[in-house]
Amino acid sequence: MRYLLDSNILLRLTKPDDHDYPVVRSAVDALWASEAELCYTSEDPAEFWNVCTRPAERNGFGLSIAGTDRRARLIENQFTLLPDSEQVHREWRRLVATENVRGVQVHDARLVAAMRVHGVTHVLTLNDQDFARFDGITVVHPAKPIEPR
Repeated sequence: MRYLLDSNILLRLTKPDDHDYPVVRSAVDALWASEAELCYTSEDPAEFWNVCTRPAERNGFGLSIAGTDRRARLIENQFTLLPDSEQVHREWRRLVATENVRGVQVHDARLVAAMRVHGVTHVLTLNDQDFARFDGITVVHPAKPIEPR
């Protein structure tokens, strides 16, 4: 089974002092124990970099470029990249038009487009409702028990 990790999962996974870290760490460990393949798209590191380098007073982590780069490398070394392609772009364009996607939700539609093109049906996220509109996507919150394979 393949799971896409939303950027909110990746952010918490690299910040042990975050209040969501224990539940996120536990969910990722359970998925690894079930031999799930954990994936990300190029959208995830972009969102990750944005939050990590944004000042804390603007709801970011306030990290240096070097600190952000170290954390990003950990993600890149531990998880599978679902590469961008013309197919992903076309699916994204179709989704945003047919699902009436607006504003910041375009980023989630991009994740769903990559999932569909690469045959990934499950997403691990703290924001269940962000993916609820998309058919064929199983949304898994890290606080819910992970079903063994």
